[in-house]
Amino acid sequence: MDFSIFGYLAAVCTAISFLPQAIKTVQTKKTEGLSLMTYVFLFFGSLFWFIYGIYSKDVPLVATNTLTTGFTFFIVFIILKNRK
Repeated sequence: MDFSIFGYLAAVCTAISFLPQAIKTVQTKKTEGLSLMTYVFLFFGSLFWFIYGIYSKDVPLVATNTLTTGFTFFIVFIILKNRK
């Protein structure tokens, strides 16, 4: 059995997990309840996983962290924009 399907399923679930927060943040423009430091660490963590995935040629890892890095960057951007 090819267990790589679990890597792809994990990639989809992990990446999509940030999408509802990103959508809610755009719709409500409210970020008071979001922790900037949490999303900064998530951003850098997913960025480093992305780099590692490229280096190790791990497609599920690259796919997951391409999306996760983008979503977390977007949330960090909105949090900082709302802090004026």
